[in-house]
Amino acid sequence: MREYLKFYIDGQWVDPVKLTTLDVDNPTLEQVGGTIALGSDADVDKAVKAARKAFNAWSQTTREERLDVLQALLAEYQKRAGDLADAVHEEMGAPPSLAAGSQVMMGLAHLSTAIDVLKNYSFEEQKGATMVVKEPIGVCGLITPWNWPINQIACKVFPALAAGCTMVLKPSEVAPYSGQIFTEVVDAAGVPAGVYNMVFGDGPGVGAALSSHPGIDMVSFTGSTRAGIEVARNAAPTVKRVAQELGGKSPNIVLDDEAFSQSVASGIAVMMLNSGQSCNAPSRMLVPNSRLDEAVTVARATAEGVKVGDLSDNSAIGPVASRAQFEKVQGLIQKGIDEGATVVAGGPGRPEGVSTGYYVRPTVFADVNNDMTIAREEIFGPVVCILGYDDLDQAVEIGNDTDYGLYGYVSGADLDQARALARRIRAGAVTINHAFDISAPFGGYKQSGNGREWGAEGLDEFLESKAVLGFAPAGAGE
Repeated sequence: MREYLKFYIDGQWVDPVKLTTLDVDNPTLEQVGGTIALGSDADVDKAVKAARKAFNAWSQTTREERLDVLQALLAEYQKRAGDLADAVHEEMGAPPSLAAGSQVMMGLAHLSTAIDVLKNYSFEEQKGATMVVKEPIGVCGLITPWNWPINQIACKVFPALAAGCTMVLKPSEVAPYSGQIFTEVVDAAGVPAGVYNMVFGDGPGVGAALSSHPGIDMVSFTGSTRAGIEVARNAAPTVKRVAQELGGKSPNIVLDDEAFSQSVASGIAVMMLNSGQSCNAPSRMLVPNSRLDEAVTVARATAEGVKVGDLSDNSAIGPVASRAQFEKVQGLIQKGIDEGATVVAGGPGRPEGVSTGYYVRPTVFADVNNDMTIAREEIFGPVVCILGYDDLDQAVEIGNDTDYGLYGYVSGADLDQARALARRIRAGAVTINHAFDISAPFGGYKQSGNGREWGAEGLDEFLESKAVLGFAPAGAGE
């Protein structure tokens, strides 16, 4: 049993102003695995005041000083990689191979990227007699989700530090253990007191207090669109910057070419990663109507080949992260059936032979139209909808017919055609044949949010632009 009953404020582990606790479930065992303290407005206020006090000095540090801190973090993070993996496995059910692999290594990759970006970033640009300076925005409230807990902490904290900001982090109360270990890494690395602060809590409590606090200059939030709306509403009276990475319902347009079968299989396999709990997952597979039967055959075989719950198998998927998420996914699967979609793999209930854990059967729906609930709402589980199209214009129309715009996919052998389609998809990122780039900007159009994370754009998000007019004599720089 883990017990984390202190917060990290002003460089110290401190007791809550008033102790209130929350039990944290282990989704693999369906048992309580630990307890955390829940913060309050008073705890947030203490953390914000510490961050404000630290901002004056930290914002004036040199590039080299901040690089030294990031390098120290890199060394300590590597030391604790195993502990971070154990935490992720326990808190959100990621199989050990996934926890030690992508879940923890993404945090390391974001740290390395932040170091590389900071080394070469231009904070000043002279335009004639005017100097345009990029300065840290101030004190940041960082609110992170449970599905990629370390990834989302890392892609906010590291660029914020690189920019010269101070911060208060609220990790997800569903998956808080990794946030605790991450904070221990920060403490061991010697990050100056008050620069980084961490308070456990839930959205209505700590999340609302952070987003509404007048001492917070920016909120960076990752989570559901519904919760993101509340964050923006709470932040509005103080006109702080709000950066949001929210939900998705990403189309995967499969081209009609010689790579068709492989493209379908790859789309199903990618969808199942992390048990479908990724905001950018390719949950709507669009295939030519003329090859719909073939797509269903390949998709069924691929989904039925996905192993579930075998912790010794590196290819097996884990449970979804909580009972609430399990019930949500099950309800949406049943909704798909009720609305007339055909289950061609998986379906309601747990996988055969699995009686414990929030495991969901890898599920594929056919006979789906884009008006169905399962094609409109983010399911956040291992569930794929196959939709047909007559031509590529219709494929693009269906793909863009969504409230979301986080990610899009194009799969096929014809690279020229794929590039042309990618330009037409209304999303913050489009990946051709599941390409990946840790330095590419990540963020959404429409109700998938605003702002960008990752790479140089992730650093931009934590900076303000200041124009210093008359910095040089008239005509200078011409």
